[in-house]
Amino acid sequence: MMRIMPTSPPARRLGPPWLEGRRRLFIGLTGLVLVLVAGTIGYVGFGLSLLDAVFQTVITVSTVGFGEARPFGSGEKVFTIVLILVGVATAAYTFGVAIDTLVEGYLDGTFGRRRMERRIGAMRGHMILCGWGRVGQAIARRTGGADLVVVDTSAERIGIVSGPYVHGDATSEEVLRAAGIHRARVLVTALNTDADNLYVTLTARSMAPGLFIVSRAASEAAVGKLVQAGADRVVNPQDLGGARMAALAFQPHVAEFLDVIMHDGSLEFRLEEVEVPAGSPLAGQTLRSARIHDRTGTLVLAMRHPGREFRTNPPPTAQIAGGEILIVIGDSGQVAALRALATEADAPRRPPA
Repeated sequence: MMRIMPTSPPARRLGPPWLEGRRRLFIGLTGLVLVLVAGTIGYVGFGLSLLDAVFQTVITVSTVGFGEARPFGSGEKVFTIVLILVGVATAAYTFGVAIDTLVEGYLDGTFGRRRMERRIGAMRGHMILCGWGRVGQAIARRTGGADLVVVDTSAERIGIVSGPYVHGDATSEEVLRAAGIHRARVLVTALNTDADNLYVTLTARSMAPGLFIVSRAASEAAVGKLVQAGADRVVNPQDLGGARMAALAFQPHVAEFLDVIMHDGSLEFRLEEVEVPAGSPLAGQTLRSARIHDRTGTLVLAMRHPGREFRTNPPPTAQIAGGEILIVIGDSGQVAALRALATEADAPRRPPA
């Protein structure tokens, strides 16, 4: 029976914290002005001139204590007591909010930015994600805990990013440099327009020739241009969505199984890719002589040398070349053992699955 997974509600988009501080400050200042106006009107009603009423209201709210503009009767004293209580509370609230807003803005704008720059500066081999829309957020949910730096021009969208980010235009070299493009392993551009994705791809390729770039395309006409600009992979989300819906319609169990082992995490086994370096002890051996399954427990599903086609379900006589990519299935410990085996002569033996 087909399971229908409930969709989670969209994340509530909140603005930066300093916007909330400014709103509270505006409320406090408005309340303070209203108190001053009400106090002035009240004292005018008790017979004071406009200047004396303003003077009396200000010294009362500010608690300066210069004394009354004239001797007060019982009604004026009661009004002054109420004005002191309301005015002092309003003034204290406004003053406190003003201090909080200034300190919060300074910390967020200076200390927070410097802390973010140091955090990004310490990253190596991370991913740069350009665009924090629906596609960008879907990508971030499937990074598997990898280090990620988000780049976006919208202050509203940046406000809901929980990790490192750079607020700016991804087409700018300065912004990409701030995101650590020269130390990054991969850049994904998921902006809304093909023109923006094309420009980001071109800029990123010129800055980091060895960077792996994945670009979003909104139209088939843009795919070739993005490849020419330097994208290693081009993805059309509409095509992928259509392909997945077709797979669920005709091969639902296969589609769900692939989703689970690639993204769900509920199964112990995962599909992973393992690179065999040129100097690896596995290089030059066959699958039979390498005894990968016996020594690590992983199962090799496919092999691919960079720039060539996949060799699916390779036979035991298939030779492993330096630089080969092995597509394997296994649990995290078995895959870790295979990675160790690919780089070290003596890797720990793992029981077969």
